[in-house]
This record gives sequence, C-alpha cells and structure tokens, in this order.
Amino acid sequence: MVLLVLPQEVRHEIARIAQNGQIDVPSLEQFAYLVLRSAYQEETPENSLSIDELKSAIYRRFKVKNTKELKQSGAFKMATEGIKIPDFRLKSTWEMLYRRFIDILPHERDQQGYGCINGVNVFNYFKPWQVFDLDPKTATKQDIKNAYYRLSKIYHPDNPETGDRMIFERIDLMYKSLSFEI
Repeated sequence: MVLLVLPQEVRHEIARIAQNGQIDVPSLEQFAYLVLRSAYQEETPENSLSIDELKSAIYRRFKVKNTKELKQSGAFKMATEGIKIPDFRLKSTWEMLYRRFIDILPHERDQQGYGCINGVNVFNYFKPWQVFDLDPKTATKQDIKNAYYRLSKIYHPDNPETGDRMIFERIDLMYKSLSFEI
C-alpha cells in the first residue's frame, strides 16, 4: 500500500476553500485523498508491470542487455522501421514496445468497451487469433472465414445498429493476415 501525502499547495487551497465556504477541512481533505488514490490507481494498476519488468522483457526479446544495445540492435531497427519511438525514459514507450513485440499487458487483459473484442482492444493490439477467438494450432481456413463473417455481421459499416468502420477495418486487416498464415 502506498502512503499518500497531500502536497502543501493542496493543504493551502483546502484551508482557503474552508474559510470561504460551508465545507469543513476534514471533508475537503477526505475528498483530496479520494482523488489522489483514484489517480494513483489509474496510473499504476495492481497487476501493472514496472518499467524494469517491461525493459527486461524487451531486452530478452531482442537479445540485448540494455537500452544502448537495443538502440544499436539490427533486429530492433528492422522491427521498428517506420515507427516513431517516443522517449525511452517514459514508461509509456516501454509499454508500447511490450504491446507490439511481447504480449498484452497484464492490466489490459479482458478489456471491455469500445474497440474491444474477446477482451482485446483492437486499436492497441494486433492479436487476430484472440480477436477471432481461434486456436492457431487447430483452426482451419473455414474456421477463420466463419469467425470473420461472424464479426463482419456485427461491425460492418452497413449495419445501422452496431456497424463501425474503424473496428471493421481492423478486423478486415486481421482476417487478411490470418488468411496468409494458413
């Protein structure tokens, strides 16, 4: 558990608000702690990987020992050609690389909401087997085709109730990639 401390400027603002209004200091402090806790939980989900864990996974994937070697790695340069890599000091950069080259981040598994099919956000991940809910070891061309048609019926832009061009385009791209694999 993380100990949260209200910054001095927040304490001053609480005192100012309490003087001018009908809200007491303890209630405002309780609210401030609630906001801090919720912000901290959003930034650092319980099952989130640390930046060191993310780096280690990427280093193993590209068989390097550190960021300097990674940047110089021919395999890494080829794999990221045409991709603008943000600042390597940021955790979000390492998460982007993890998503692309390793797997789904633990705290992003079983997602729900816009763009999520079978627990995978199609805009963050290119995981056709999971999106199509198929086993790559046993799926046939017909299984892939059936899964594609099932999803197409839902997301095709011509469907007035559930159609979505952006999601459909991702599904179509995934279908084409699976069609070449088998």
